[in-house]
Amino acid sequence: MEKEESRKNIKNRLRTLKGHIAGIEKMVEEGKDCEDILVQIAAVKSSMHKIGMIIVEEHALDCLLSQEEAECIDKEKAKKIIKTLLNYTK
Repeated sequence: MEKEESRKNIKNRLRTLKGHIAGIEKMVEEGKDCEDILVQIAAVKSSMHKIGMIIVEEHALDCLLSQEEAECIDKEKAKKIIKTLLNYTK
């Protein structure tokens, strides 16, 4: 259930992001001030980063916590998770 709620949250954030991008497109078509457009672009970048962080967190938790309690996580799997996290933050 928790995973489904997270998926719903991500989908809602993506829909909001689409709306912001459409708004930026309209601002460009209407010839709005560049500073205003750049503020909106910064907001989109921030929103996209937040969405990415939610997905990265879900991925890491899912991979790390899916192991049996008595079982240690495989070293190669841990490396792969860390590589995914680092690639996202570049």
